[in-house]
Amino acid sequence: MEGVAAFFRSPRAVPYLLLLPAMIVILAVVLVPLLVSFWTSFTSYNLTKPATLFNFVGLRNYQRLLGNEDFWWAFGRTFMFVTITLNLEMLLGLGLALLINKITWGQRTLRTIMMFPMMFSPILVGFQFKYIFNDSIGLVNNALFDLGLISQPIPWLVDGTLANFSIIFAEIWMSTSIFAILLLAGLMALPKDPIEAAKVDGCNPLQVFQHITLPFLMPFIYIAMTIRSLDVARAYDMVRIMTNGGPAGRTELIWTLMTRTGYQNSQMGMANAMGYISILLSIAFTVFFFRKLTAARSFMGGAQ
Repeated sequence: MEGVAAFFRSPRAVPYLLLLPAMIVILAVVLVPLLVSFWTSFTSYNLTKPATLFNFVGLRNYQRLLGNEDFWWAFGRTFMFVTITLNLEMLLGLGLALLINKITWGQRTLRTIMMFPMMFSPILVGFQFKYIFNDSIGLVNNALFDLGLISQPIPWLVDGTLANFSIIFAEIWMSTSIFAILLLAGLMALPKDPIEAAKVDGCNPLQVFQHITLPFLMPFIYIAMTIRSLDVARAYDMVRIMTNGGPAGRTELIWTLMTRTGYQNSQMGMANAMGYISILLSIAFTVFFFRKLTAARSFMGGAQ
C-alpha cells in the first residue's frame, strides 16, 4: 500500500490521474452496459419482469435463434443490404471523385456541396424518402404519371422487393459522399510522376487508371469500406422510418428485429443474443477489409 501511495504522489502518476475521469466515464457508459447485455443474453430477461434478469438459462437463447427463421431471414437480408450498398456507394463515390478531380475551377465549392447529404440525420433522410416514394402523393410516382410512363401508382414501400430497393437508394444517396471525399483525398495525394511516365510510354487513360490510379486508391477504398460496413451493418433509422420492417417483415434487418424483440415484445435476453450473433457479421466484414487493406498496402510497398 505504501508503494501505491508513493506512486500516486510521484510525477509519474500525473498522466494516469488526468486520464482517470475519462476512464471512469468509459467504464460507466460502455463497459458496464456491454457486460450487462452479455449477461442478459444468457438469461430469460423480460423487461416487464425485472426478476428474470437473474434467471440464467445458459445457451437457450442462442439455440432458439439457430432455429428462428425470422432471425436468419433478417441476418441474410442485412448481409445483402451491406454488400449491395457498399459496392454501389464505392462505385458511385469513385466516379464522383474522378470527375471532381478533373475540375480545375470551383472544386472547393463542389466538394462542399457533395458533403451536404452526409450532414442530414438518417431519420430526416428516412422521412424525406418516405414522402418521395409514397405511392399516392410521392414525387416519383407523380413524375412518372406526368411523363406518361405509368398508368397506376407503383407501390414502392408496399412491395417487398421495391421497398428494399427504396431503402438502399436512400442509404446510397446519404452516404456515397463519404466514399467520394475519401477517394478524392487519395486522388489529390496521388504522385504525378508515375502518371506522366506512363503517358510518355504510350499508355491510354484506361491503362493509367487500371495500373496506377486504382492500385494507389485501393487502401483508401478499403478504409472507407471498413468504416461504412460497421455503419451500414447496424442500420436502423432509415428502415424504421421508411417501412418499419414491413411489408410482412420483408425489409426487416437485424437491428430492427432486435428492437422489436427487445422493446415491443420485452424479450431483452433474446434481443441481446441477436446482438452478439450480429457482431459476427461486423467482425467478418472488418477482418475481410482489413486483410484486403494490408494486401493493398503491401502491393504498393507500404507498411505491413
